[in-house]
Amino acid sequence: MSVIKQYLQRTQGILNTVEQQETAIEQAAKWFSQTILSGRMVHLFGSGHSRIMVEEMWPRYGSFAGFNPIVELSLSFHNLVVGANGQRQAMFLENVSGLADRILRNYDLSPTDSALVISSSGCNVVPIEMAELFQQRGVKVVALVTKQHAEKSTSKRKDGKKLTDFADLVLDTGAPMGDAMVTVPGLDTPVSPGSTVGGALIVNCIKAEVARLLTEAGQPPKVLSAANVVGAERAVTLFEGAYDEHAHRLAKLYQQVGIPSYVSGATSTVQTPEA
Repeated sequence: MSVIKQYLQRTQGILNTVEQQETAIEQAAKWFSQTILSGRMVHLFGSGHSRIMVEEMWPRYGSFAGFNPIVELSLSFHNLVVGANGQRQAMFLENVSGLADRILRNYDLSPTDSALVISSSGCNVVPIEMAELFQQRGVKVVALVTKQHAEKSTSKRKDGKKLTDFADLVLDTGAPMGDAMVTVPGLDTPVSPGSTVGGALIVNCIKAEVARLLTEAGQPPKVLSAANVVGAERAVTLFEGAYDEHAHRLAKLYQQVGIPSYVSGATSTVQTPEA
């Protein structure tokens, strides 16, 4: 079997694994749609290459507002590889305790919110603490992991807990332990990971089901759509409307965050200048 066919065959297995999780995917979509219908946001977080799944959900063609992509460049900026902002630093920071708390300090969370936390191994400290903090604030957490890989991996947390220990629901990308799926003759290490394939399948299944639920509830989403599908004028209207809706939802996460001020509506002794 060629290495190309080998990879395609393995991805078929991933597709089967995702299909077997339909009920769980529907549950995740139900929670997310409830959050969006309430005017709040579904928080998305992934460090390292898990950032890919965050951006797959929103914003891109075929997606819609209601999701808050939390992407820290210090954890996911890979293209320089070495030197300043290199991969070594990003991998180090993924396991710095307390960083998740500093990130979430920026948001006024609500139990009405929900979250999708992505980590193939489920063993790095920052995504684990992110899920833990979400749960402490009453936010339902959906974890997207690679089950085989996570079960065989050792947590970087001192107490040994993994992302799955702080999840209300766990979804599996279906990739193998180690992620890489293709064996090349003469090469002693496998190549070509599969978690991105499984993750993208799950994210888009969730997205489709959320869109269905929102539409059935009388709040059809403004989907970012190509001009050659909906026409140039309609495409611009959808993009502008979706971005504005995102801004309006995001404003709620900032308005009451942290220390109150007269701007946030708190009682203040600030004197209004006389005319």
